[in-house]
Amino acid sequence: MAIPNREIEDSPLAGSVTRNGVTVQVHIYRFAGTDDEWTLEVVDHEGGHTAWTGAFATDEHAFEAFEHAVAEDGIGSFVEQPVEH
Repeated sequence: MAIPNREIEDSPLAGSVTRNGVTVQVHIYRFAGTDDEWTLEVVDHEGGHTAWTGAFATDEHAFEAFEHAVAEDGIGSFVEQPVEH
């Protein structure tokens, strides 16, 4: 059974974030027109990809999880070795 192509809704909280001279792209998204939970991914300047295994009830919670990871491990942690959160 084929899965139909679905529109993706990006959170307004998503985008480019720079801290301490390091820039990453924060992606917070879900299927458009749904009340699905939000997915959080971070992509570094070299294309390294970090994804959270759980989903978030709100896009604010997803962004807070990103901020928490930066506070705990530093933004460079996304560049050094992408990991699962």
